[in-house]
Amino acid sequence: MDTQEMHRRTVEWWTTCLAGVGDGQWGEPTPCADWDVRALVNHVAGEDLWTVPLLEGSTIEEVGDRYDGDLLGDAPLAAGQAAADAAVTAVADLLAGRETVQLSYGEERADEYVWQLCADHLVHGWDLAAAVGGDTALPADLVAALGEWFAPREEMYRGAGVIGDQQALTGDAQHDLLARFGRESGWTAPGS
Repeated sequence: MDTQEMHRRTVEWWTTCLAGVGDGQWGEPTPCADWDVRALVNHVAGEDLWTVPLLEGSTIEEVGDRYDGDLLGDAPLAAGQAAADAAVTAVADLLAGRETVQLSYGEERADEYVWQLCADHLVHGWDLAAAVGGDTALPADLVAALGEWFAPREEMYRGAGVIGDQQALTGDAQHDLLARFGRESGWTAPGS
């Protein structure tokens, strides 16, 4: 699967999960211990909003603090969807013409950056679905593609502290992908 299609499809998965958030669920816990539902959605919306200027060639310094703080306002579903739509458009329109982007850790290949976004959308979509009682069955072809991309990067991610400790592997593709990202695939909200 090419990078642009993978991005579009993982964002579609994310927005399907986002659409499942009920009005009273924004404060619910998620598998990401430090984030409730609203904070998780705000994080992904921020990643989506950053996609546009980074693929346009802007640096972190040029963007500054534009995407700090609450990005969701009074209409979190609409804000999250708009950010996702902007990211998909940016990848479709700009990825082919951009070799590198400037990230917080330095220069990165643009296609590698977009794969990082794919990982965020797929895994955080699962986090969101688990938090709100949605469908947590990930599309098998996306699991396979992301698993192949992630395998040689797992230790680097873990060493950088951006994923948790690997959980027990079972041989099930979805379970094992989530476990490699530090997720317990049977996660349920505390008290449920």
